[in-house]
Amino acid sequence: MSEAEGTGAGGQGPEGGGGGPDSEQLTPEQEQMLRQMEEEMRHVRVQDLVAQSVVSIINLAYRRIAKEDERDLEQARVGIEAIRGMVGALDEESQHEIRNALSQLQMLYAQQSGEGGEGGEPGGGPGPGEGTPPAGGGTAGGGPSEKAPPRLWTPGSD
Repeated sequence: MSEAEGTGAGGQGPEGGGGGPDSEQLTPEQEQMLRQMEEEMRHVRVQDLVAQSVVSIINLAYRRIAKEDERDLEQARVGIEAIRGMVGALDEESQHEIRNALSQLQMLYAQQSGEGGEGGEPGGGPGPGEGTPPAGGGTAGGGPSEKAPPRLWTPGSD
């Protein structure tokens, strides 16, 4: 049993067998750091980790749109979809803030996918939201993007 315990995600100290000499020899500072990390993990809420992840994804998606030397609209689209899927796991105040940031990100995506000729979704495939309004806003016509251009999410329909 001690081998299974020693190979857990936390890398629980020198008592686990089977590792190399480096993995079994922890300095007192490393042991203290592991104890501190374990204590912090006891208090972390999944919702907090989701919020941190969403903010990281927003920042990365923004870079994939706004920075010319890093532009990758497909990666930005994946990020936007991930954010849309995760926002519901947040508290109401965080949802409001994330939806505002998401709306801005979607507008920037729409501008870049219409300007640069990169197209975002080749062949007119569905983009993030698949024609539904973004999480924090609405569409001008209230329907799918084919009938009236959406106010925010418009890849391929400019």
